[in-house]
Amino acid sequence: MSDHLHIVLDDTAMVAAGRGNAVASRLIHRAHIEAGWHLYAPACALVEADRARPGTAEHLAALPGVTVLDLDLPTALAIARSGGWADAHTRHAAEPNPERPDGAFVATAEPGRWAGEPVRVLDINP
Repeated sequence: MSDHLHIVLDDTAMVAAGRGNAVASRLIHRAHIEAGWHLYAPACALVEADRARPGTAEHLAALPGVTVLDLDLPTALAIARSGGWADAHTRHAAEPNPERPDGAFVATAEPGRWAGEPVRVLDINP
């Protein structure tokens, strides 16, 4: 078992963080100050969050505890067949890979949208 905690923010969690959600703020703070805590913002979800709440992308990208996951060619090919790019990029980022062998949790303000998906969900609602 890994001693690292990996969390991927979906677009709803990003918007909630921008609106002052306490749980999202704590996740960002912990990722900044604690070794082993990793918080990710998939680029496609970041775009969707910024569309919903302008300024969100720049704000999150500037935070030292948040790693923006680029849309590289392998990722684009993996998510191209999906209907919504934001959810597909988030799901892809949460899947196990060499950097995150156990995968990652998806932090979300809308846990129901992940029902039936092969991801572990972290509900950030208070």
